[in-house]
Amino acid sequence: MTATGGGVRAGERRDQRDRRILAAITVVAALLYGAVSFVRFAGFRAGAYDLVIFDQAVRSYSRLGLPVAVIKGVHNDFGPGFTVLGDHWSPVLAVLAPLYWIHDGPATLLVAQAVLLAAAAVPLWVFTRRALGVRAAHLVAVAYALSWPVVETAAFDFHEAAFAPLLTGLLLERWQAGRRAHVVLAALALLCVKEDMGLLVAGFGVVLLGRRGWRALGAALVAGGLAATWLASQVLIPLFGGRADYYWAYGALGADAGAAARTAVTDPLAVVAQLGSPPVKLLTLGLLLGVTLLAALGSPILLMAAPLLAERMLASSFPNWWVPEYHYNAFVVVVVLAAGVDGIRRLRDRLEARRAPWGARVARVWAVGVMAFAVATVPFFALADLADPASYRRDARESAAAAAVAAVPDGALVEAANNLAPALSGRATVLLWDRTPRRAPWVVAVVDRRTFPFPDVEEQRARVRTLLQQGYRVRFSQAGYVVLSSGTGQPAAG
Repeated sequence: MTATGGGVRAGERRDQRDRRILAAITVVAALLYGAVSFVRFAGFRAGAYDLVIFDQAVRSYSRLGLPVAVIKGVHNDFGPGFTVLGDHWSPVLAVLAPLYWIHDGPATLLVAQAVLLAAAAVPLWVFTRRALGVRAAHLVAVAYALSWPVVETAAFDFHEAAFAPLLTGLLLERWQAGRRAHVVLAALALLCVKEDMGLLVAGFGVVLLGRRGWRALGAALVAGGLAATWLASQVLIPLFGGRADYYWAYGALGADAGAAARTAVTDPLAVVAQLGSPPVKLLTLGLLLGVTLLAALGSPILLMAAPLLAERMLASSFPNWWVPEYHYNAFVVVVVLAAGVDGIRRLRDRLEARRAPWGARVARVWAVGVMAFAVATVPFFALADLADPASYRRDARESAAAAAVAAVPDGALVEAANNLAPALSGRATVLLWDRTPRRAPWVVAVVDRRTFPFPDVEEQRARVRTLLQQGYRVRFSQAGYVVLSSGTGQPAAG
């Protein structure tokens, strides 16, 4: 009795220790992601596209309105009342609105993103512990935390992609636990992240079609996921002022979906060729599979990611979609890691069934390798910025940028250069300083290096000269930054 009681207590202590380790991994990950984001934010390396867009949208939600992003609407000619639901179907952003009642500004989004990305380590840890044991779970959680898709997401402003790792992790873990109702809830939550999440849900449905007892739900998820993507992209987005074809990126295959489908039937080799054109697509896919040391190829779970990957890799425009940078790989990273875990579990079970002498060790060796791969990629991606002392020192140009934004009064309507707009978004109404004059009372320009969306520096300088000819006055000029105001330069009303 005493021995049994002692064993129970020892098991409880181990469980508590394991939970503390998981908590430490999660907290440290959140701190790292937050540090990467804030170093870039403080160094004026964040952008109006897309941090200010989301800041304005969530602020509108916090005021109990539709998610209006005037910067997006004006720059892309949708009008100042444009709601981001007409750009991407991401109603999940509304859950962040209460955070703006605490602190209103883009920094709030960066903190939320860091926490959301880090939190995904928890369901992934549980999934791995059930499949491979607790030691492998710790190593996989660290590998996720250091993985390049997650780090690059944290480094590039804020995006709705921050919700995807946590929700996909919950979906897969709840499925592993056999909780059907929870699986359905997680799938429904994913459909609120972005219009193409229906493809991810449909891909998961394909996985379930191969599992006895889950086939009916799998068929429902395939049908429901595809229907949800069609509904969101073809009906809901246009309903909120967007265009159904705004992100059509497959011109190399056809002018529309019907033409692309005909190409796929009549010339399938053209479709296959598009997967490797340009070759950086293959690099991105290789890096994604490398996260699991190719073990993901041994699991049908990888099929879940196939539709989303095809959506990106078959594109012939929007090159940001297929490179390792930016946030797009966050939508599938947990799926790939879970597939790797499942692939190694299957390999281990086969080896143990054959009584291979090293079958029991394969999971631990793999988990160590996966963590080593994640560590090895750190110097090549954004997390390396934290090891550079220069990241924490404000140079003369950054000091000038800070002085430039400080010259703009609170409450002003201001056209701001892409990298300066986030610093103003929390206290002013910000438009993007672009190629179309907006006649805002305040303008913050850059004249020494090209800034989005201008094609060259000369056009930026010409814009400043035109403003001066129209009566604008220079309020600040230093290190390539110029602040101008019209008339008295008073803050905009309201």
